[in-house]
Amino acid sequence: MCLSIPSRIVELHPEEQAVTVETLGVKRKVSSHLMDEQLALDDYVLIHIGFVMNKIDKADAEQSLALYQEIVAKMNEQEAQS
Repeated sequence: MCLSIPSRIVELHPEEQAVTVETLGVKRKVSSHLMDEQLALDDYVLIHIGFVMNKIDKADAEQSLALYQEIVAKMNEQEAQS
């Protein structure tokens, strides 16, 4: 099973068919070769093995990110109690 965290596009590299995304504070350049749909700054996308696989709705992405942050906070809390 693969878990993909929504990533926000922060920079476009059309000459390379790539974009830079930010995922929970981490930035990285990924390929957009597999996307037929036009991508723009601030779009949310899902990444798999370095490729943009699909664009997702901003509201859905923000809801997913809030859940991931909640999970991380609970894991950190549990770790601190150990």
